[in-house]
Amino acid sequence: MKDLIKKAEILIEALPYIQKLYGKTIVIKYGGNAMISEDLKNSVMEDITLLKYIGMNPIVVHGGGPDISSTLKKLNIESRFVNGLRVTDAATMEVAQMVLVGKTNKEIVSLLNQKGGKAIGLCGIDGHLIECEQYRAMADGKWIDLGYVGQIVKINSKVLDLIAKDEYIPVVAPIGVGKDGQSYNINADTVASEIAAALRAEKLILLTDVEGIKLSADSNEIIPVLTVPEAYELIEKKVISGGMIPKVLGCIDALNRGVGRTHIIDGRIPHCILLEIFTNKGIGTMITKEKVPYHSTEKL
Repeated sequence: MKDLIKKAEILIEALPYIQKLYGKTIVIKYGGNAMISEDLKNSVMEDITLLKYIGMNPIVVHGGGPDISSTLKKLNIESRFVNGLRVTDAATMEVAQMVLVGKTNKEIVSLLNQKGGKAIGLCGIDGHLIECEQYRAMADGKWIDLGYVGQIVKINSKVLDLIAKDEYIPVVAPIGVGKDGQSYNINADTVASEIAAALRAEKLILLTDVEGIKLSADSNEIIPVLTVPEAYELIEKKVISGGMIPKVLGCIDALNRGVGRTHIIDGRIPHCILLEIFTNKGIGTMITKEKVPYHSTEKL
């Protein structure tokens, strides 16, 4: 009986969050180990399907770097990276589009449908959803041509809004399109952040392979809530460094453009999405403009 009562208490703890988030858009960037482990795949899909059934509007943006690298290797095409971005020549672009749109996207759609959701796969080419231009990077003081790597110019969010506010779950592959119809490969974190901003989503959730943002470089303690000024301070102190910097800056940009709350969470934890957004403590780091509670018992 005690175990049953405990389960009821967990549901009651989630109630004010469910009430606050009912009818709201939640953008989830799905990547990392959560895309590799079968158990974690199922866990994430169950979380997303549950969000839909209790009245929220989840939108999934996925990566697929390991799948692309694996396919390129099989085809004897070298993978090269500059500043964490894949150098994408014509052959690599063809493979990236084939893998992300034709394989990874459809696998996620199928998994969500198996869980009882009604998922629809999209990429930035569909309805000119993601308009972009060629991205240019600088390394060692010189401009480098990364090939068909895209920089987002515009998100045409109407189609996403229509689908997400109906009974469907949009699943977006990070492929954009230029004015001339050329396809471009885009960083999935960037796509998720831009879509969240365009739709003024209530939440942007980034699934990663780290626990969250730590108190200091030599600490294991995760910061549960971080304001924008605090985040900038940690970047200056190099507590936030490396690949975490663009994720945090993407969250800050989304917040400045109307997103309510952003979250960096560990996708290696089963049911990480539910644990982060429906419990008072959460499991990762929430970045927000101000520490304004959703309800009277939430402590930030």
